[in-house]
Amino acid sequence: MKAVIQRVTKASVTIEGQKVANINSGLLVLLGIVDDDTQDDIKWLSNKISNLRIFSDDAGVMNTSLLQTKGDAIVVSQFTLHASTKKGNRPSYIYAAKPNIAIPLYEAFVAQLEVDLGKKVQTGQFGADMKVELRNDGPVTIIIDTKDKT
Repeated sequence: MKAVIQRVTKASVTIEGQKVANINSGLLVLLGIVDDDTQDDIKWLSNKISNLRIFSDDAGVMNTSLLQTKGDAIVVSQFTLHASTKKGNRPSYIYAAKPNIAIPLYEAFVAQLEVDLGKKVQTGQFGADMKVELRNDGPVTIIIDTKDKT
């Protein structure tokens, strides 16, 4: 499981002209899933994102987490995070999980993040053509791969 985490002052997801997710201060999480991702990956990544100290404290130092700031989150599925660009100029998505595997894992991740944050997490729609808008704060953008957790 791979996540691109962006600290935002606002973010939204629009599908076919309709805004389906909208937050102010918080995190936009782009989530890519592979076939061998597990429930352990979900729990580890959700905990890491919830507690990642990337928000400013009173002294202006990145020292507080999304959980502490009570910020919001949007999770968007993004299979292109697992693109292979080794050969040629057209990316291969062979490593990205197919929908029958990815959708249940995506939904389980969102559910786990809601438990860890103690609040509703907004989402895009798996497989939809989404327009994602954001105002990156900082900018702060962090990539986390559960395959690199040890």
